[in-house]
Amino acid sequence: YMPYFIEGIKYTILISVISVIAGVILGSLLCFMKKTTFKIGRFNPISFIATAYIEIIRGTPMLLQILIVYTAFDQIFGTNMEALTAAIIAVSLNSGAYVSEIIRGGIDGVDKGQFEAARSLGMSKAKAMRLVVIPQAIKNILPAIGNEFVTVIKDSSMASTIGVGELMYYSGVV
Repeated sequence: YMPYFIEGIKYTILISVISVIAGVILGSLLCFMKKTTFKIGRFNPISFIATAYIEIIRGTPMLLQILIVYTAFDQIFGTNMEALTAAIIAVSLNSGAYVSEIIRGGIDGVDKGQFEAARSLGMSKAKAMRLVVIPQAIKNILPAIGNEFVTVIKDSSMASTIGVGELMYYSGVV
């Protein structure tokens, strides 16, 4: 049974590592989109798009997201996507929404006085965020990112529904 076990672990780790890395990149982008101050009148379209994405993804089951990505890409683009690729995309999109809220919470957890002090020293908003706020927020963000990695490992088992041979799939083969 060991070859099945090893093969399943390889796919589980592959899905999890790629999905968390992509999730951190997407989550960072979504977080900064959500916190942008660009407005048209009183409406902030960039923040609205990010918020809508986050709420929709966090409000739907992961299994549904995997099935939609697997079937919808074939219908929309006319390509035959591999199950492993579809699983990685779906888990990455889901992870990105959760990581976005983790990063936003980490940034909001830094005292506002830190940002104001940096601005009073003559730093631009971007420089104050980059040099003062973000380094302090990272200590709040890292433990939660570790928790997200554990969650992604557990969620990767749903990839077996579309035929990805990850750990839970191969344990059922035995």
